[in-house]
Amino acid sequence: MIRTSTQVPFHARRILAPVLGLPPKRIRVIKPRIGGGFGGKQEILIEDVAAHLTIATGRPVRFEYTREEEFIAARSRHPMRVRVKTGVTRDGKIIANEMYALTDTGAYGCHALTVTGNTGQKCLNLYNAPNIKFEAHVVYTNTPPSGAFRGYGVPQGFFPLEVHIEKIARALNLDPLEFRLKNAVRAGDELPMSKAWNEGRPPHPETIETCGLVECVERGVEAIGWKCAGEQGSRGAGEQGSGFAKSAIENQKSEIENWKLVPGKPHLRRGQGVACVMQGTAIPYLDMGGASLKINDDGSFNLLVGATDLGTGSDTVLAQLAAEILGCPLDDILVYSSDTDFTPFDKGAYASSTTYISGGAVVKAAEQVAEQIKLVAARMLNESQQSTVNSQQLVLRDKKVIAPDGRFVTLQDVALESLHHKDQHQIMAVASYVSPKSPPPFAAQFAQVIVDTETGQITVEKLVMAVDSGVIVNPATASGQIEGGMTQALGYAVCEEMLYDARGNSIVRELGDYKIFASDEMPELETIFVQTFEPSHPFGLKAVAEIPLDGVAPAIANAVHDAVGVWMREIPMTPERVWQQLKNVR
Repeated sequence: MIRTSTQVPFHARRILAPVLGLPPKRIRVIKPRIGGGFGGKQEILIEDVAAHLTIATGRPVRFEYTREEEFIAARSRHPMRVRVKTGVTRDGKIIANEMYALTDTGAYGCHALTVTGNTGQKCLNLYNAPNIKFEAHVVYTNTPPSGAFRGYGVPQGFFPLEVHIEKIARALNLDPLEFRLKNAVRAGDELPMSKAWNEGRPPHPETIETCGLVECVERGVEAIGWKCAGEQGSRGAGEQGSGFAKSAIENQKSEIENWKLVPGKPHLRRGQGVACVMQGTAIPYLDMGGASLKINDDGSFNLLVGATDLGTGSDTVLAQLAAEILGCPLDDILVYSSDTDFTPFDKGAYASSTTYISGGAVVKAAEQVAEQIKLVAARMLNESQQSTVNSQQLVLRDKKVIAPDGRFVTLQDVALESLHHKDQHQIMAVASYVSPKSPPPFAAQFAQVIVDTETGQITVEKLVMAVDSGVIVNPATASGQIEGGMTQALGYAVCEEMLYDARGNSIVRELGDYKIFASDEMPELETIFVQTFEPSHPFGLKAVAEIPLDGVAPAIANAVHDAVGVWMREIPMTPERVWQQLKNVR
């Protein structure tokens, strides 16, 4: 038995079997209630070592990395150099988009193909250009290996793309928001890259069913108090019918300049920036989740899922889906997850897929159980009175099965009838779910910063993210995903960096040398959910987990330009790098 904080317990068992020379049935993998993965626990890094030692000694073995080993032997995000080239008509219509990515995969090829493919696929999907080209090279280097990390290649692409889009808008004297919305994909459009790429699988053309990007921009503009109308200023997005607040756009330049100044501190300048982004929801035709559900004597239910909760709250969210269908309180859904001996198969927690894929399996199983409950309840109601009722007329609500005329039996009545009395039949169901689609969530990310022109220090005052993730099942956990993602992305944008010497050795080997924001250093965060109903899922939901990583860095870079007029081409945007750029414009 292996207890490990993994995102992929079933993949762990599959991979460990040949390494240990054991059949999978002899290996049990349990993911305990330990949180935090973010992609770094998608591989087998230490499980095989602990297992070999246990086999050799016959004793339990605990194996964990030191902090230094985390830096030199675990996984980090793939560093990339990205070049973007765009063809635009004078009236602001994008007709061609080209991206080249050079990816550093480190000593091994972990996730190198799919991460790099994602960089082009997700980023070039956002703007509906008739001509698209993506080219990439992946190189090995003598550095610690790169791997899966939250966002999976997409933040690396959106940083250069959205700074590039901002440059184009300003060069053409166009409003940056209007320019983005004019060219962004909309509901009914075909995803441009879906005909060519599907994470190493055969591509399947896919049409966008829902897109709330316009409303995301509208809501974000209002929340941030948008003051960056571009050079043209008076030209809003009204021509595109977006309807966002024109009062901010029509501010006089003098008022905006006054706002950019910090009273009594002439060396400080304030600015705002934006980035529009999109992500995906699971990997179509590949990701699969399973669920089983059974009723207990008291009308409660046991839900078994292979899905892995790494602090994301997925156990709660999956239970909510089942409770909604079965008409019972959340406390009556007892969740058991992530045990390869007892729970159904699940491909694991990655690709922003748990609620969509594993939730799809839970919904299917719950619907089957609900139908079985209704059949038993209909017979019980029909036996008690002369009037008859059809099972399809019954409704599950408040722990009851209710007929149109108000008669009801409780879930406990149904359970006892089925388990102990006439039927002696276990009401239960097993279901699995695979999606042919990867419906994209959309978001608008806004940043407000202050830049110190003497030192290059960036202080982020506020981050606002307006997100279309379909129907939000649990606003508290979803908001936590967005705020946590923005926190990670803030470090990615301004301070977190893996440094190596000329021989590829890690310079940073402890957290004291690796800057992560503390809670009292965080800017104001605001999350706005723009809800759409995604028809490819029974509850209308889309992904929420990875998209907050995508837009923070380019929004901050664009805010820096708005404040002091320099374009940042490299992240993290450390004071030294900003100061060097400021020297060039003085």
